[in-house]
Amino acid sequence: MPIKQEITSSRVPIKIYTDDIEAMALTQLTQVADLPFIHSHVAVMPDVHCGIGATVGSVIPTKGAIIPAAVGVDIGCGMNALRLSVKAHQLPYSLNRVRAEIEKAVPVGFIQHSDTNSLTAACQPLQQGLNRIFEKHPQLTKMLKKPQQTWVQQMGSLGGGNHFIELCIDENQDVWVMLHSGSRGIGNVIGRYFIELAQTDMGVHLKNLPHRDLAYLQEGTQHFEDYVEAVHWAQEYALTNRREMMGLVLKALQRDLPEFHITQEAINCHHNYVSIETHFGEQVYLTRKGAIRAYAGDLGIIPGSMGAKSYIVEGKGNAEAFCSCSHGAGRKMSRTEAKRRFSRQDLEQQTKGVECRKDKGVIDEIPGAYKDIDKVMENQQDLVSILHTLKQVLCVKG
Repeated sequence: MPIKQEITSSRVPIKIYTDDIEAMALTQLTQVADLPFIHSHVAVMPDVHCGIGATVGSVIPTKGAIIPAAVGVDIGCGMNALRLSVKAHQLPYSLNRVRAEIEKAVPVGFIQHSDTNSLTAACQPLQQGLNRIFEKHPQLTKMLKKPQQTWVQQMGSLGGGNHFIELCIDENQDVWVMLHSGSRGIGNVIGRYFIELAQTDMGVHLKNLPHRDLAYLQEGTQHFEDYVEAVHWAQEYALTNRREMMGLVLKALQRDLPEFHITQEAINCHHNYVSIETHFGEQVYLTRKGAIRAYAGDLGIIPGSMGAKSYIVEGKGNAEAFCSCSHGAGRKMSRTEAKRRFSRQDLEQQTKGVECRKDKGVIDEIPGAYKDIDKVMENQQDLVSILHTLKQVLCVKG
């Protein structure tokens, strides 16, 4: 569907692909759109909700500056999905053992790999770049416990929050593996460090901003160049992390599934990142905060909650959306509110038929805390075409 709302009271317009948006998110969007270096307009995806630093589901084009808090601390967070040569009827009757094997192979939450040897090959190409970043900013090493060891041991690990690994079945009864994760502790540290650096660099000018999280780094300064290098390193780390995790998951599946091969890799895509792109005749730094790239022909993954559906999509290259689309269903309530409103019994009911954790530790991820994924997809018919509809049957939560 076309743009649902357009706000023109700010310095540049805000173009929104939904009617379902909270007041606080609108305030955040207006604050961003009033900044002097925003190019053309701000685009808002149908999964929009209030975030830290910037609104989740926003696409922000900037000229001559980047807002580190808009990129956020989960730099490079994104998705990967593979289709297997396995049909739904070939899955074990109970997926409990399959989930246990995945959880054994892939560290979740705060757990990481116990050694640095098995993943050295994956990390070697990243080591040189990180050494340069540490040399320029030795303070970073003080923010991460055992920095030269932790980032290697976290390679191929899931993390927590809304990160997940899933088995899904599509409309053709084909089995897919889908996962969601980012740049782990090292990306978080890089994000927090440069957010604080931007606030410090702005000095007395910080008070002129509507919110301190909108502190920005200006192109041409050393800290700007260092941030661009660091954020792209973290994005590459996140990409590699998902590839390593997918390899571990596939090995775990070999123990309980019939012999299989990969029939399609959908995409390995970021949804919290910044890139250099050209839009409306200008080269810009485009920040996608909870949004994925959707140029014409781009393949993407839009997950729902762990009891709903997910989608494999193809981008339509919609210029007004800066060739972007939503990154998921989007939260409709905070984690605190979800824990207050829902019970363990609610979780069991809403995830019926899905092999997953059903304890109070994941109530904040209950499907009821998220927007209706079908409505989100309806609102972005101008942005993407649906190629496959996936239904979760197994979910490993961080």
